[in-house]
Amino acid sequence: MIEIGPLRIQWYGFLLTLAIFVGFELARRRLKAWGLDAERFETAAFWAVVFGVVGARLGYVLTSPGYFLENPLEILYVWHGGLSFHGAILGGALAFLYHHKRRGYPLWPYLDAATPGVALGILAGRIGNLMNGSDTAGRLTTLPIGFTWPEWAKGFPGVCPGIDDISQVYQCAELLRGPVHLTQVYGALVGLILLPLAYYWLKKKPFYGYAFWQLILWYSVLRSVLEEPFRLNPLWLPVYRNEELGIGLLTATQVASLPLILLSLYMLRRLRTQAG
Repeated sequence: MIEIGPLRIQWYGFLLTLAIFVGFELARRRLKAWGLDAERFETAAFWAVVFGVVGARLGYVLTSPGYFLENPLEILYVWHGGLSFHGAILGGALAFLYHHKRRGYPLWPYLDAATPGVALGILAGRIGNLMNGSDTAGRLTTLPIGFTWPEWAKGFPGVCPGIDDISQVYQCAELLRGPVHLTQVYGALVGLILLPLAYYWLKKKPFYGYAFWQLILWYSVLRSVLEEPFRLNPLWLPVYRNEELGIGLLTATQVASLPLILLSLYMLRRLRTQAG
């Protein structure tokens, strides 16, 4: 985004930081409208961001371990991109849970209020991935929606036919710049869909926790359907593969999404019952 001497600001980090600050302010206003203490939310939210970043990085490393086994220091370089939003949500939720258990902070209202910010983070992160080029790259495809990266887009190294991990492209003799699925845009679409839905869930709010678990449910569903089948990721369970169309099932994220979908449905039912 900006490079002046040693100063370098990446689109990915800038957009995520912006989403965090905007989401934080949106949550504060929501909590004040509910008559809840927004100042205590500030403390919990700070640690939620810290543990969200840690969880996001760990989630990404665990689901894409190949490159990091060979370059372990890269695990610390969060600004290079590579974060798992499932990991981010889990890490952030654990921070809120800690403050709930140890200090009596309300759990579900805080998590509900944060949902628009999470949707913004998903949208901002995928736009940042697009600007980086290589992050969350798509599979080669013959479909008309395939995109060929121009030569001047140096952030995109190219895709190697037959290799599902973009970090292993150096093993390939022939790198192709496309046509590939533009999965960064597919992922941004997920965030764009979730953002108005988050406000709808907050407006409906039959009970606290409703918006948060709806977000977990539909993020898992939408990402598994709209983004993951077309991403250049190793298949943990090779249920289906179509090299021509650039479709593969199932990636690590899709495998992890199934229990999260079931957990979301269970929690929505449980919280509804508790609310009477």
